[in-house]
Amino acid sequence: GPVRLVAVAPVFSSANVADWLDHYRALGFAVEAHDDEYGFAVMGAVQLHVSRNPDHDPLTTAGCAYLYVDDADVLWRKWSTVPRGKNTQPVDTDYGLREGAHIDPDGNLLRYGSALIESAKRPAIKRSRE
Repeated sequence: GPVRLVAVAPVFSSANVADWLDHYRALGFAVEAHDDEYGFAVMGAVQLHVSRNPDHDPLTTAGCAYLYVDDADVLWRKWSTVPRGKNTQPVDTDYGLREGAHIDPDGNLLRYGSALIESAKRPAIKRSRE
């Protein structure tokens, strides 16, 4: 039968894994280094990985992940206090989400969104039948 996917862990690129882990620790993730070449950042059900790339270039090797969160404004207020990151304040979308973004020092993008309270809509995601 078909295989059921149960989780995903995007792998981001960084020239310095220890610095990446420090930044994600400041964002509120629990972090762990596997070694100098690889590490992990976990918050709730979200797991992000990082791999050292000595030739990392934010314009060509940076990655992106989208996070569904309970409250985009609360997350934006917390992440806006973390030095060295860039943040965009959440805005309401016409598809029922309030969305913001965080760019880490390596240029990796974390977009995030929460359902608008008045609409409580989430984007339609086609789900396969199990």
